[in-house]
Amino acid sequence: MIRNLRRAVRRAYRRTVDLSHPARSPLGSAVVNCVVYRDGVRQPGDCPVEEAVRRVRRAKEGFVWVGLHEPSAEEFAGIAELFGLHPLAVEDAVRAHQRPQVQPYDDVLFAVFKTVGYVEHEELTATSEVVETGELMIFTGPDFVVTVRHGKHGSLGPLREALEETPDQLAKGPAAVLHAIADHVVDDYLVVIDAMQDDVDAVETAVFSDTAGRGDAGRIYQLKRELLEFKRAVTPLNRPLQALATGPMPLIGPDTQPYFRDVSDHLARVNEQIGSFDALLDSILQAHLAQVTVAQNEDMRKITAWAAIVAVPTMVCGIYGMNFDHMPELHWKYGYFLALAVMAVACFAIHRGFRRNGWL
Repeated sequence: MIRNLRRAVRRAYRRTVDLSHPARSPLGSAVVNCVVYRDGVRQPGDCPVEEAVRRVRRAKEGFVWVGLHEPSAEEFAGIAELFGLHPLAVEDAVRAHQRPQVQPYDDVLFAVFKTVGYVEHEELTATSEVVETGELMIFTGPDFVVTVRHGKHGSLGPLREALEETPDQLAKGPAAVLHAIADHVVDDYLVVIDAMQDDVDAVETAVFSDTAGRGDAGRIYQLKRELLEFKRAVTPLNRPLQALATGPMPLIGPDTQPYFRDVSDHLARVNEQIGSFDALLDSILQAHLAQVTVAQNEDMRKITAWAAIVAVPTMVCGIYGMNFDHMPELHWKYGYFLALAVMAVACFAIHRGFRRNGWL
């Protein structure tokens, strides 16, 4: 019941994207949105990227935020030329599958974040997908922010709306957008790690319950695989965030660095929980394997006990089935019944002895 309640809370928390909003409607190209901000306020009207850049640079204030989703090299080439983006960073943004990083290129800061989403499931199985990952690349310049998203989740629409409700923060420029995106990504990590807590608890409860099955090893291994995928997305982000929080970086001033330190602290919490989950799953797996070994030993003891019980009548029947002429009591009237009684008493005595010793 508690697990179902947590699942309902997560679904309520999950950010939704209103596709009817013109800023997030499919435009038939990789460009999802292009907005001009001045003094933290969104300027009315939508315009092509070239026109938005001309407006900003003509006024010498504000910045333009361009959002793209999985652009091809041809679609991104014009934008890269317009903003003067470094070819190496452009190649990384188009090809995706990059390690989380922050790289300065002159006065442009290129950042790569891994986005992670939790996949809801009624019950964890040996083939359940627990986390799904994507990528988010951010080019931050003096008067522009270009975001490139790869994957089915990690939409920045709700984040953009939240920023537009706090114009004082948005007025700080592209660096504030970079911080908001980093904070958004790490907050999603926290949601995923809290959701995975339920899966770890469920596996732990199942392993130590009276109805534990030998198929639990597949569930534990699958959860460890998904946790490893999550770890690959989170752990490499430590150094880039620390660099943004402490080191000299273009566009990141002393007034912005404390915000990145806060994000870095949240990321440290996620890493600690991933490490604790990994260690706990190792212990659960070892405990499960020990339980399987004990169960197998118990099965072998039962099989051995029954084999010993069956050995007595087998031995008696084998001896009196050798058909020798001169055998004791062979022609006695009550020999057959005596043999059955001896076998029954011996089997009963052996069975009772095994029961008293816990073998049966």
